[in-house]
Amino acid sequence: MDTEFIKGVIVPILTPIDKEEHINEPVLRRMVNYVINGGVHGILLYGSNGEFFGVEDDEFAYGIEVVLDEAKGRVPVYVGIASVTTRRCVKNARIAAEKGVQGISVLQPMFVSPSEEDLYLHYKTIADVVPELPVLIYNNPRVGYGVNPQLGARLNESVENIVGVKDSSGNISILAEYVRLTCNTNFRVLAGKDTLIYASLAQGAVGCVATTANFLPTYVVDIYHYFMSGDWKSALDAQFRLTPIRNALDLAKFPVGTKDIANLIGLDVGAPYLPNRSSEGETLAKIKKVLLQEGVL
Repeated sequence: MDTEFIKGVIVPILTPIDKEEHINEPVLRRMVNYVINGGVHGILLYGSNGEFFGVEDDEFAYGIEVVLDEAKGRVPVYVGIASVTTRRCVKNARIAAEKGVQGISVLQPMFVSPSEEDLYLHYKTIADVVPELPVLIYNNPRVGYGVNPQLGARLNESVENIVGVKDSSGNISILAEYVRLTCNTNFRVLAGKDTLIYASLAQGAVGCVATTANFLPTYVVDIYHYFMSGDWKSALDAQFRLTPIRNALDLAKFPVGTKDIANLIGLDVGAPYLPNRSSEGETLAKIKKVLLQEGVL
C-alpha cells in the first residue's frame, strides 16, 4: 500500500457549528480553504480538536462530504474514527470509505480498559472492513492509557493497511520507539504534540498533526519545510516561534482553546459544543496577552 502521501503538516480541522450546534457549512468551507492556502499537506476531520464527540450521527457523513467537496483533491482528507465500541467504529469507517476519504485515524476506546489483545482485535477489525484505506493509530493517553509502540509495530506487521500512528503522548521517547520498531516498513509516524514537531522530525517522524495549523498554518508549515530543506536553525527558530502560542491553548479548557484563538485572530468559527463554552474574562485575557506578545494580534 502506498503511504508516501502521508507526510507534512496535517491539520485536525476544527468543526464550526451554528447556534443549534449543526455543522456550519459556509464556515467549514472557508476553513478548508484557509488551511490549504496556508500550506498544509492534509486535513483530518473529526479529530480531538475537531470535537468528534459532539458530531451527531446524522451529520457525520455530511461533514465529510463538505470537506471533500471543498478540498477538491488539493490535499488528502482523513477522517477521525472514535467510539467506545468496535461496532460503531466499523460503521463510521465504512461511511468514511464510501465517501472517498484518503485515510482514517482511529482513537483507542475511551472509558473502558482494554487489554493489549483487545486493542489488537479492535484495530484489526476496523482496518479489515476498509482494506483499501490507510489506517493510522491515534495514540492519545488523554483517554486514560496509551497504545504502546510494540502493539503498533505488531499491527503494522500483521494488518496490511495499518500504516502509521499519530503519537500524541507528548513523550519523545515513545515516538522514537515507534520510529525505531517500524523504520524498515511503510509505517508513518506523525507527531501529535505541536511543541515537539522539530524534535519528532529529528527522531524520524514524517510530519505532524497540529491543531495550531487551524489558525496559524504558515507557522507550522515553516517548521516542516525548513527541516526538510536541511535548514535546522530556521526550523528550530520556527518551532520556538510556535511553542508559546501552542502553550496558550492550555490556558483554556480542552479543546476550547483552538476555537478561542481562531476567533481572536478573526476567523469567526463560533463556539464549541456544549457543555464546553468559549473562554471569557481572565482566561481569554491571558490568551490574548500571549498572542499580543508573540505578534499574532
